[in-house]
Amino acid sequence: MHQPQYLDAHTGEYALPWTYLHAIKDYVDMAAHLEAEPGARAVVNFAPILLDQIEDYARQVRAFLKGEGQIHDPVLALLVAERPPGDASQRLNLAEACTRANRQRLIEPFGPYRLLADMVTWLKQHPDYVSYQGDHFFFDLVTWYHLVWLGETVRRTDPRIQPLMKQGRDFTLAQRRQLLEVIEELLDGLLGRYRRLAESGRVELSFTPYAHPIMPLMLDMESAHEAAPQAELPQSGQYPDGRARVQWHLQRGLESFERHFGRRPAGCWPSEGSVSDATLTLLDEAGIRWSASGEGVLTHSLKQGREEDLPDDRHWLYQPYRFQDRELSLFFRDDGLSDSIGFRYTDWHGDDAVGDFVHHLEEIGQRWHRDSNNHGRGALVTVILDGENAWEYYPANGYYFLSALYRRLAAHTDIELATFSDCLNARPQRALEHVVAGSWVYGNFDTWVGSRDKNRGWEMLIQAKQIFDEVMSQGQLTPAQAEAATLQLAVCEGSDWCWWFGDYNPSGTVSLFERLYRQHLVHLYRLLGKTPPEELSHVLSRGSGEPAAGGVMRQGQKSDG
Repeated sequence: MHQPQYLDAHTGEYALPWTYLHAIKDYVDMAAHLEAEPGARAVVNFAPILLDQIEDYARQVRAFLKGEGQIHDPVLALLVAERPPGDASQRLNLAEACTRANRQRLIEPFGPYRLLADMVTWLKQHPDYVSYQGDHFFFDLVTWYHLVWLGETVRRTDPRIQPLMKQGRDFTLAQRRQLLEVIEELLDGLLGRYRRLAESGRVELSFTPYAHPIMPLMLDMESAHEAAPQAELPQSGQYPDGRARVQWHLQRGLESFERHFGRRPAGCWPSEGSVSDATLTLLDEAGIRWSASGEGVLTHSLKQGREEDLPDDRHWLYQPYRFQDRELSLFFRDDGLSDSIGFRYTDWHGDDAVGDFVHHLEEIGQRWHRDSNNHGRGALVTVILDGENAWEYYPANGYYFLSALYRRLAAHTDIELATFSDCLNARPQRALEHVVAGSWVYGNFDTWVGSRDKNRGWEMLIQAKQIFDEVMSQGQLTPAQAEAATLQLAVCEGSDWCWWFGDYNPSGTVSLFERLYRQHLVHLYRLLGKTPPEELSHVLSRGSGEPAAGGVMRQGQKSDG
């Protein structure tokens, strides 16, 4: 589970609502599925910057309901506003924001919401008519938006929700406030649910360095050439003092995790599975027991220095590794199985998808046991995917698939669900002396560096970091000012900004994220007492593509098509 920092610290407003929307839909649903199946076991990873945002949303909504504060998210605030904004452009922007949802799964099944969404499409083409729309239009629209973004388990079990969906229109302020109370309960109780699952041994919780940075590139920009020797790198060169920054993200991430969950995690999912020898060494030195990455990283690492192909039986994938002679264990995802859940099964009947998934697992087990050297221990199959982005492409937010998946796997006589910590001491581990630097996306860093726009994003960040170092060395900031600037720098170091830069992503989403990135950098300069460079007022990347899943996810390996 991860989201970047959507809070614009300069304005105090959340620029995008994805943290709380994914919390009340996907994070809530996943907890419910794990709670419902006693035999389920899973590893759930949280980025600390996401944890802190969930906590902030819960605090804001709780205070608002007590009459003690405001909600600093324009979409959520509209839900309980007495009147929508009077400005026509603000009204249109909010209306457009309230239709950012999967058309097939979250809009089409609900007639009243579909009608409202169609009206928004018309209004975008005829903006002069926005002023003719009455207040009820906006209130019904924002109510439906939050109803469809609720978890399927919430819609099925909370008695306050179905009456609203049946009513369909003309929602009163009291009804909208009641919906906000549901949202507050979900946000406020969410992390406690995962903590209880962890305390019961049914879930292992792990962490990502604080603001989700691509650590190998911060440690050594040249590491991108290990898997992609021809990649063009930023002209500004290495990230200044990247080792210290990576150590900061690790320490701050551990502190945040322990504050929320009351325990230190054994494992770390490095941002986007991005690893290198230097990164893994730092994880080991921090006392981390396990880490994980993608199949592409493992294949690159095992193929290095050998002419023959890796064995077709893929036994090399279905086992844990130990990094050099250190205590750190490594696990690598099965890209095919993981991407089947993330992409391939979205249009399948839930039982058929589960049957296909289990069949593949059974085949792996049969191949594994045909090798006489493997008797007495099973194949270790690692499945890793985004915790939030796949499910809106499934019917009912993946309810049928996930319910059947955990039930079927838990009951299977030859399949054992386990966490990574369960596997640390359960079997001998093969040493991996060198890891070819890369991520779970194609086994390289092309998603974050190498193109003109991505490199320009890094160059802007490196320039800001140089100014940051200069100001810090002068000692002119108070401790509070220095802490605020350091935290803002961490936000700018997150991986999501460069993820979105590039022509292959949709222009609307690229625009939202690149604008927020520039705003984050501008605020960093202001915190440092410096004038932001003029180039930060210009668009960095535009986008024009239509990738799978809208670009929010990528498959571990490039498709043949």
